[in-house]
Amino acid sequence: MTIMRILIAEDHPDNREMLTRRLERRGYEVHVAENGAEAVEKAKVCVPDLILMDISMPVMSGIEATRMLRQTPNVKNVKIVALTAHAMESARRDCMEAGCDDFATKPVDFAGLITLIERYAA
Repeated sequence: MTIMRILIAEDHPDNREMLTRRLERRGYEVHVAENGAEAVEKAKVCVPDLILMDISMPVMSGIEATRMLRQTPNVKNVKIVALTAHAMESARRDCMEAGCDDFATKPVDFAGLITLIERYAA
């Protein structure tokens, strides 16, 4: 069985640490990025199976990072799940138009997030 690689792009240290710890406990290989620009660079190197992309980050937003990733040959098909505190339909639409495959709101419902991740692992 192959271990699923997940890249967490999240600027808030507490959120990064919580997601990393909980996902590693479930057996996922976790990589982290603190902003969108770092997420693009790390994705090119580690080529994750899934990216959990915070939408509101410094340096480069998750929306901009997603658009760049969709133009990058070796990672353009990686599944990207937007993570945002903005639960409005317009936020969901913006994420999907940028190229995200799915959308989850913060605070993160971890059980729901695991269900979503497992859907992409299949």
